Amino acid sequence: MLRPEQMSKVSVTGSKKFMDDVIETVHDLHLLDVTDYDGSWEQFQPGDPMEGAETASDKLVTVRSIESILDVDADDAGPSRIVTDDALEEELNDVRARVNELDDRRDELRTEIRDIDERIDAMSPFATLGIDLDLLSGYDSLQVEVGRGKHDAVDAALVRADEIEQYEIFGEGNVLAVFARPADSADEDALADALVGTEFATLEVPEADTSPEEYVDELRHRKQQFRSELDAVEDDLEELKLDAAGFLLAAEEKLSIDVQKTEAPLSFATTENAFVAEGWIPTTKFGEFASALDSEVGSHVEVEELERASFKSTGHESVREPVGDTGSGVAADGGTDVVMQKDDPPVVQNNPGVIKPFEVLVNAVGRPNYREFDPSIVLFLTFPAFFGFMIGDLGYGLVYAAIGYFLYANFDSQGIKSMGGVTIFAGIFTALFGILYGEIFGLHLISTYFWEGALGMSHAPMLKGLAPAEKDWALGWLTVSVLLGILHLNVGWIFDFVENLELHDLKHAMYESASWLLMMNGLWVWILSDVTKGTAPQFLFTTFSAEGVIPLGFNGFPAIVGWAGLALFAVGLGLLAVGEPAELPEFLNVLVNVLSYTRIAAVLLAKAGMAFTVNLLFFGAYSHNGEFHFMLDHGPQWVINEYGQEAIMFGGLMHGGAASIVGGLLVLVLGHLLVLVLGVTSAGLQTVRLEYVEFFGKFYDGGGREYTPFGYDRRYTTED
Repeated sequence: MLRPEQMSKVSVTGSKKFMDDVIETVHDLHLLDVTDYDGSWEQFQPGDPMEGAETASDKLVTVRSIESILDVDADDAGPSRIVTDDALEEELNDVRARVNELDDRRDELRTEIRDIDERIDAMSPFATLGIDLDLLSGYDSLQVEVGRGKHDAVDAALVRADEIEQYEIFGEGNVLAVFARPADSADEDALADALVGTEFATLEVPEADTSPEEYVDELRHRKQQFRSELDAVEDDLEELKLDAAGFLLAAEEKLSIDVQKTEAPLSFATTENAFVAEGWIPTTKFGEFASALDSEVGSHVEVEELERASFKSTGHESVREPVGDTGSGVAADGGTDVVMQKDDPPVVQNNPGVIKPFEVLVNAVGRPNYREFDPSIVLFLTFPAFFGFMIGDLGYGLVYAAIGYFLYANFDSQGIKSMGGVTIFAGIFTALFGILYGEIFGLHLISTYFWEGALGMSHAPMLKGLAPAEKDWALGWLTVSVLLGILHLNVGWIFDFVENLELHDLKHAMYESASWLLMMNGLWVWILSDVTKGTAPQFLFTTFSAEGVIPLGFNGFPAIVGWAGLALFAVGLGLLAVGEPAELPEFLNVLVNVLSYTRIAAVLLAKAGMAFTVNLLFFGAYSHNGEFHFMLDHGPQWVINEYGQEAIMFGGLMHGGAASIVGGLLVLVLGHLLVLVLGVTSAGLQTVRLEYVEFFGKFYDGGGREYTPFGYDRRYTTED
């Protein structure tokens, strides 16, 4: 779980005469993550594509173009089918011709409709004006301008114009027609010049033999005809899509496979007569891989396991485990088998099914590289627990779990399904903590009827600490948050210690990892000891005392243990100063990083307060002996009679009139929906921050390469 599957670098060497058979067999096995040849060997060149590669690639482009035109997707697929080359050629040509004809006609019709819309837009102002088009031009002694503008501004401009003797303005709204008789000495642009600088945008008068209204009506009629024809073409394309979608998806899959196979030699090292292919496979699959090639090709090719990627300490970043020379690989000058590239092995995360969904959170930062731990199992153990602890409500938990199940069950995307799985676990933990807190949608019904009623306890096993009588719980959660931080960060630095020990040596591990472990644990042992009593917050010592909210009998470490802890801190600081002096200014991170986890308690109280407020507004609540009680079974008058007016915190909308109740229900529903959403944006994001920033920052680099074996997972085609 913490390590990926072990990978082996293998080579396949043989005569070019059998390269096609090797490619077919390796493709069917779907195991080899092929390493691209980089041209580094003398007398070896990258291979050439096989015959038919260009044709298959062109057809694949054609099929995908047709799928795009028809908007074909995976949901349109029918049953899997056998697609032969002859059938593909014939049917593809037929489908392409029909699609091209319909698509071309659709484009023509869309262009016509777009052109008509533009002409209608251009004519609409003249239809509004209500003047025949032939009256807006063709005068010898008059100048006419039509446009959009303000009547008063145009009128004022014409009054000031010396070259305009008489004028008349027609129109309503902002569409105006200006008729003017210029002075005898004025030029033919006198009216246009007079309107320069005025809020007036000139419109070009269209050419038409009818009135603007008739012209627009005619255009709209033609548009409707084109629209009807376009709808018919769209229907024909949809019918063609239903008829051809299965074939197109199957054709795309077959051609994708053909392109994969025919272009495979581009990654091989070749001579005139021989080829070498290399890549990575899971070590456990090497026997299956070699046996399959031997069965299909026999002694015409040699299959060799060149090396196994390992984690043992060698003092080098790139860790390899030689397998031994069988005499069949490509040899360097010294006679030792060499590889095309010293590429890092791909990463196959090796987690059980229940942990798999949490890989999406890890891979959001970056896939683990081969030489580091995969923290998916730690996220599986901590992410839902942190989230559930902060929200802690049976009702909210069940809703989160239902949302997660919906995402998991209704989407094909592996990423969304994984997020659904994460949400299910977060919801389950939220519900479990809700039972321990005794709450459902912020109401203490579980506490009242189960913990107190059925089991006879004085209260639920855990309280959130909102009420004055529960303040010790609120402070206790701060202590718990600190301890969770210490534990979480210890795991991170221990991972870092092991990685440095395996990839380097003990000295590096002590300088780079043990130094921080000693500083953090030593400092907090000192803080939680009798040495700091009276200085450190008192709740750190009372939370787990015999009288504390979590009575474990712990009142702090003895003073001698505290001084020993401070000595460990000094040793860790010394190791850091010697080995990593550049990180010395960050030594207080062992304090700051742990305190960052107190956000767990802060979000717990904030979310509890929000749910309390929503219920307060609707049900009302009163305070008695430092405890808060919702008025579920009785109204404000009963509280006043029992405890006095001052006990009431808020009367509650449910205890008002009909309008108050309706408004209160709206507040209740929307309020709890808001708490649900903010639970994701606060508890969810804060948990992610603790995982990514505080925990991952101690050991995790990411940057691993996904395992992409040569082959294809068929969905739409079959060979049988």
